[in-house]
Amino acid sequence: MALRHAVLAALLDGELSGYQLAKAFDLGVANFWHALPQQLYAELARLERDGLVSGREIVQDTRPNKRVFTVTDAGLAELERFAAADGKPSFIRDDLLVKVQAADHVDAGEVIARLTERAAFADAKIRLLGGLLRKLRGDRGEEEFLRHGERIGPYLTCLRGLAFEQGNRDWCRRSAAILEERRAAHARE
Repeated sequence: MALRHAVLAALLDGELSGYQLAKAFDLGVANFWHALPQQLYAELARLERDGLVSGREIVQDTRPNKRVFTVTDAGLAELERFAAADGKPSFIRDDLLVKVQAADHVDAGEVIARLTERAAFADAKIRLLGGLLRKLRGDRGEEEFLRHGERIGPYLTCLRGLAFEQGNRDWCRRSAAILEERRAAHARE
């Protein structure tokens, strides 16, 4: 997947400025694609140049003018092509796993501290995603929303992000507990 596809998907709900796009990425798209605001602005320029999005300037009296972007028919066709293409399996690339891999030969206390930090980060993300899910479904229950909601894609990707963070948190806590237990057992020997 390229950043272009993530940007196109984020623009499906209507026109957004680069700033609004960056905020949308922070809230929802970041679960599956991380990009810095500078990368988003550069990608918007490329997408506009390639005819996949159209931009227009909005004149504002009290603030600087802004450009907003929408997906064009060519952009929708590109998303169709992308959706129909074979996907590549994902893989984990995480420096924390390297630290855990080396746990038998490095200070286990430091590894436990990193695991604890990551679990806390996952907890914060779980709370954020839970709030986003509630916002997306409004006053509907989850099952009703899943059956009848208008835009289910963002909800499903948010559910995936939630499951990912829950799995991360649980693994970190378990790994930290195992390392702590082993460290305590070795101290008693």
